Amino acid sequence: MTKTEIIQQTFEYIKQKFTNEFSGHDWNHIYRVWKLAIYLAKNEKVDNFIIEMAALLHDLDDYKLSNENSNNVKKWLDNFNIDDETKNNIIFITDNISYKGAEVENKITSLEGKIVQDADRLDAIGAIGIARAFAYGGNKNREMYNPDIKPIMHKSFYDYKNSKSTTINHFYEKLLLIKDKINTEKARKIAEIRTNIIKDFLQNFLSEWNVDIK
Repeated sequence: MTKTEIIQQTFEYIKQKFTNEFSGHDWNHIYRVWKLAIYLAKNEKVDNFIIEMAALLHDLDDYKLSNENSNNVKKWLDNFNIDDETKNNIIFITDNISYKGAEVENKITSLEGKIVQDADRLDAIGAIGIARAFAYGGNKNREMYNPDIKPIMHKSFYDYKNSKSTTINHFYEKLLLIKDKINTEKARKIAEIRTNIIKDFLQNFLSEWNVDIK
């Protein structure tokens, strides 16, 4: 089986698996991350197979969606004749791509990993990022906003993972911080634009919440 065929089979598998996911981590999110990763990788000296596979599989073992230590990515990759180094690179990216707290170190070091991580983070900001944040918050029965609950800059993945904060706090705890955590120059330009969309939204949201009629 060629690499193109493996990617296509993975594409169809993930599309089927995530079509009925409604937490903001659905198939359309994965598709956008995949397309963004391909765009960011253009003209870069990278292994495009690793990038495309990691982008398509990046949510398969996400702690927010599956049981920890489920090893679904490895199980899927074991279906194909992929060399161990390539397989391990894909697994490392999918294991470490997620945001784990404002003060938690990013373990991604390869350019392939940085590109996939940037693509995933770009889809967390901007207009779609705003919509996804509220979709996830609603899915987890979280308050939209509560001025008595203040944002927290989490120092550990445990604290971040177990936080029950409001959706608006999530913008301050993660989404507004993403711009300065982007890895690549091409993605950084997109992040600037999308972050400004979030800032405008928050200004209007808080104004309306406080019934600041002008």
